[in-house]
Amino acid sequence: MDYRNLGATGLKVSELCLGAMMFGGQTDEQDSAEILNKFTGAGGTFIDTADVYGAGRSEEVLGGWLKTQRREDLVIATKVWGPMGSQPNERGLSRKHILDAVDASLRRLGTDYIDLYQLHRWDDGTPLTETLSTLDTLMRSGKVRYIGASNFHAWHLQKAIELCRQNGWESFASLQPLYTLLDRSPEWELLPVCRNEGLGVITWSPLRSGWLSGAFRRGMTAPPQGSKASGPGTHSWDRYANDHTWGVIDALEAVAKDAGRTMPQVAVRWLLQQPGVTAPIIGPRLPRYLDDLLGAVGWSLTPEQLEQLDTASAPELPYPYFL
Repeated sequence: MDYRNLGATGLKVSELCLGAMMFGGQTDEQDSAEILNKFTGAGGTFIDTADVYGAGRSEEVLGGWLKTQRREDLVIATKVWGPMGSQPNERGLSRKHILDAVDASLRRLGTDYIDLYQLHRWDDGTPLTETLSTLDTLMRSGKVRYIGASNFHAWHLQKAIELCRQNGWESFASLQPLYTLLDRSPEWELLPVCRNEGLGVITWSPLRSGWLSGAFRRGMTAPPQGSKASGPGTHSWDRYANDHTWGVIDALEAVAKDAGRTMPQVAVRWLLQQPGVTAPIIGPRLPRYLDDLLGAVGWSLTPEQLEQLDTASAPELPYPYFL
């Protein structure tokens, strides 16, 4: 496992980040501990969760495991925004909710600081200055070491950076966007902002909820039984079952055969070789899935293989990007 700086900071993180979203839910506590031990045993140091995952259960499971580790060897990331109760102030990015939420996350994680504290989504109902000044307070207090954002639009991100700059507040170190072979629109604005402003990029869902895992093939008329694509959401069958997706999967399969690798390994490897990407987040549900995903490091796609994947996955550009 190699290590990369998180954007323009001096913080070094492993080139793969372990996503803990399913810990304590689809992944029971025993399997979660096995996954964590395998990941750190392979040199992984970077672990991502959120308070809303399992209504705090993911953080609790991770916190239980952390008690057995040397805390300073790990980079722990979590997020704030989602509803943590039924009351009106138990969600969003207000000063009140952030201050309540960070203390609750610290308790569940069993630690006195969070390495990377991220805004899970944009909050239209809170002034951005209120959110950013609160994050600055948390960093100065030592409860939070670095801050980041997830699922922001490019203008959200640039506005936040400029406000921090104008007010002398600590600014974002990273962005956590959806970016895969099937989702390349971040290349239009989000990734250029990150490169220009020195933000690290931590990509989520590198296999797009199984679409790039090898379980989906051209000619299918319905998703595999029990897959996320069988339900509603941004990863649904209706969204991705089209000629473009089948072309990407065909190319991914061909490159995997040529490289002597699995399709998941190639999908993650492609991300690792994209400009500005710090670490894809891998979120295996079972320990055996992690074994495969760890095979994405320690080798490189050739320029020809990258070109084959880039060509197949290139989206049709909307205005004004085609000019």
